[in-house]
Amino acid sequence: MAKKGVDLGGADEAGAASGGGLNPIVGIAREDILGAVTMMLRETVGNPANSFKHMKAFTSDVADIITAKSSIAPDPKDKRFTDPAWQANPMYRMTMQYYLASQKHVKNWVADMKVDEMERARANFVSAMIMDSLAPSNTLAGNPSAVKKAIETGGQSLMNGLKNAYNDIMYNDGIVSQVDKKPFKLGENIAVQPGAVIHRTEMLELIQYAPTTEQVHETPLLVIPPQINKAYLNDLTPDKSMIRYQLSQGLQPFLISWRNPTIEHRDWGLNDYVNEIIKAIDVICEVTGSDKVNLSGGCSGGITLSTLLSKMKARGDNRANSATLMVCVLHPKRDDSEVGALVSDHGIKLARERSAKKGILEGTSLSRMFAWLRPNDLVWNYVVNNYLHGEDPPAFDILFWNNDSTNLTAALHSDYLRIYEEQPFVNHGKSNIAEHDLDISKVDCDLFILGGVTDHITPWKACYRSTQLFGSKNIEFILSHSGHIQAIINPPGNPKAKYYRAAGVQPPPTPEKWLKAAEEFAGSWWPLWAGWLKDRSGNLKPAPGVLGNEAHPPGDKAPGRYAFD
Repeated sequence: MAKKGVDLGGADEAGAASGGGLNPIVGIAREDILGAVTMMLRETVGNPANSFKHMKAFTSDVADIITAKSSIAPDPKDKRFTDPAWQANPMYRMTMQYYLASQKHVKNWVADMKVDEMERARANFVSAMIMDSLAPSNTLAGNPSAVKKAIETGGQSLMNGLKNAYNDIMYNDGIVSQVDKKPFKLGENIAVQPGAVIHRTEMLELIQYAPTTEQVHETPLLVIPPQINKAYLNDLTPDKSMIRYQLSQGLQPFLISWRNPTIEHRDWGLNDYVNEIIKAIDVICEVTGSDKVNLSGGCSGGITLSTLLSKMKARGDNRANSATLMVCVLHPKRDDSEVGALVSDHGIKLARERSAKKGILEGTSLSRMFAWLRPNDLVWNYVVNNYLHGEDPPAFDILFWNNDSTNLTAALHSDYLRIYEEQPFVNHGKSNIAEHDLDISKVDCDLFILGGVTDHITPWKACYRSTQLFGSKNIEFILSHSGHIQAIINPPGNPKAKYYRAAGVQPPPTPEKWLKAAEEFAGSWWPLWAGWLKDRSGNLKPAPGVLGNEAHPPGDKAPGRYAFD
């Protein structure tokens, strides 16, 4: 049932999860971060009056803390200070209040700096990262729950923590582990939906899934995943499998599984990926007998999909029946998020040079970058759990997938940098990308676009901008009440799930205007999307008895070989 009025507060964020915002892919140069630190030091010396004002306010707060008169308290959602000792023990309470006062006054100091907004945004990002690292909860002596656990276990928790730290240094590229991978076995309890590879090239595998209904819709669905993540996000555990749900609705899903590139594949660029998808569409049409295909792409896979739609239109190829873009930004702006402020022309130049020199942008580097976008949740939280408490990280299927990182070729990375620099999805026809003048204003197929309320990688208002870029006359924008990945992996059955929709309205120019027309709906958006797809998938016909055809016989069972690279 729809609920009038939209409240976007209180959404739960999705654990970790990368997926393809352009800012992290573009790269943040160490030099730019150091530059922000230098700028703050320069401001301290060059504007002592501002520094003194905030130091005086901080000193006043410290006096109240020492005399037990301070009312400074953590945000109720701040998980770092939930242990009762932070309130009950005077020393811990003073330590916590001193830290929170420091954090508050640093933020106020940055807000009063006489600098431009770009420099202020950089200072905010860097200073917040520094302050997060200085939280007393990140140390053994400053973390009451860790001290209690060490006493209760006779020091065993500390020994376990040292073992976890050693394993991360030796076997996890020095990155603190976010997930216990042991319970998950690819092809056994993850990515288990029956299907087979019916087409394989050096770059991709095309997987067709076995129908689960007696009849299927005529027009198939091709899912295009990001090149920087494994495709089996679409088929996690059975209760979270998008593929399984699509099959239950009588749809015919096909999934591309990209090969994890190595240095020898350094020259694979966006044009190569697009051309491989076109060949996959040829195969799908041959196998199903359909002359149309519905397409879906998430995160950076949506960038590839949008480029594909433009190229197909330029070639007079009208097989794209509809397209779905999930948590994908085609028109990035540096003020979309604080991290965007750290992206500079200098940083872009260095990012291009570094990946060109190596031949690839390593998956571990991307994972590290995504983690440091939200260090409290994705770094320090696990430092406390794994090292100070000596606990194993949680066994969580989405985090298992998220940590199964892949590389990005130097050529594709360079193409993404061009997209960031030239904004070809906005400047129609002015950039030759994938061997054509990219122009999505000529793309007129029906579109379904998804954003996530608490998405920190592809903010929903940035995703919304895509509604104004295409020439389509029928565009549905849906806002899922979740974060980057759980906005997508949002199966029916979650009592907290909800989404927002402005039914029957062509998206207005701004997200604010759309929000005023939107209504809140309880539950998952998957049934709505399935209905939208079925309306665009033709008539029902008997489900195929076998996968593939004579020219494209079924080979390896899903999830294929490349999922294990």
